[in-house]
Amino acid sequence: MPEILNWIIIALALTGLLAVIFEEIIHINKAQSVLFLGTLSWVLLFATSSGTEYHQDVMKGLEENIGEIAGLWLFLTAAMTFVAYLNKKGLIENLIYKFLPEQMTERGLLLLTGLFAFGFSSLADNITATLISVALILSLNLPAQKKLRFAAVVVFAVNSGGVAMITGDVTTLMIFLEGKVSITNLLFLSLPALTAVLALIAILMLPLNAPATISYHNKEMQAVDLTVAGIFLSTILTTIILNVAFDVPPVLTFLTGLSVMFLVAKFMGQDTESDPIMDYIRRIEFDTLMFFLGILLIVGALKEIHALESFVRIYDYLPAWQANFLMGLISSIIDNVPLTAALLKSDVTMSPAEWLALTYAVGVGGSLLIIGSAAGIVAMSKIEELTFGSYLRFIVALLAAYSLGYGLTLALGNLL
Repeated sequence: MPEILNWIIIALALTGLLAVIFEEIIHINKAQSVLFLGTLSWVLLFATSSGTEYHQDVMKGLEENIGEIAGLWLFLTAAMTFVAYLNKKGLIENLIYKFLPEQMTERGLLLLTGLFAFGFSSLADNITATLISVALILSLNLPAQKKLRFAAVVVFAVNSGGVAMITGDVTTLMIFLEGKVSITNLLFLSLPALTAVLALIAILMLPLNAPATISYHNKEMQAVDLTVAGIFLSTILTTIILNVAFDVPPVLTFLTGLSVMFLVAKFMGQDTESDPIMDYIRRIEFDTLMFFLGILLIVGALKEIHALESFVRIYDYLPAWQANFLMGLISSIIDNVPLTAALLKSDVTMSPAEWLALTYAVGVGGSLLIIGSAAGIVAMSKIEELTFGSYLRFIVALLAAYSLGYGLTLALGNLL
């Protein structure tokens, strides 16, 4: 293949990165940008390799790339369909407000909001967890400066909660599927992640001292809604058990759980012409799935031209624990999905403890800047006062919490 093609594909990848960073400025959905650039990269690879000895290598590379994407897509589709159903039925909101007292202090409310965002993001995708947490913040009618503190905690807590569960963060799922970390070790990761969240809450709650009033009207729950919630939780637990005991791929267990949900809803009379149970698949965030598709196609093309080998040379000059910390900082600028995909495809050699540290770093590091994670982008789109500059005011507190969590993760990894 001509050498200029390598530079063209690298340029397309950089263009995709800039399109993600400046999405709010150029007003082009990042999924649209990276999907076009990812597919274009592979089209160019095939066009320039046609009739040469490299053509079969390109074909094999695409097949591997598509196989990886398919596994990720199917897993996310199943998990997001569960959450879409429960969210539409109001069960998630009911659970939130059921445990919140009508009167409490702003400090207590900040603590409960952070803990909810942390816990819920372990079960649901980060976008859904952020949307629900932001809806709670907006319902409180807080002054702008206090609202920003709540938003910063939610973004950090959502990203922190997701790193300990393969259902909570895409990068954690990617690292797990490559066999770099085990589910049991990931569960232990929740300890340093939660400690970091509590540290951030302790820092940001200092100016908060006023009482807060909460008002909400509960929605009536049907038996089928509670049953589906039970199936969702059972699917998560079964995924962990079957993977540890029999090495069953998580995507297979989640698809099984989704099929059980459809059958149970049909049996209990929920599957009607006016509200077909299969329609909840259409309610998931498909632009998120298309974004992952485009990103992974771009990274696959970079792997095909061996461009990722130079990307990870930082590991040749720094110890893995330092390089991983730096990767977390980089993930606040570069989306953590392509960053993680690049590291995995480059076959960096690290111990299980160092892979665990990387899992925390790329999962939580995106919280340092508002553009560094899906949670940040969603929160910024929903809270008018939340901008790149207003979020940047909390950078010292966020960096301190991130560093604490990373240090505790290193210590935990060495113990395990």
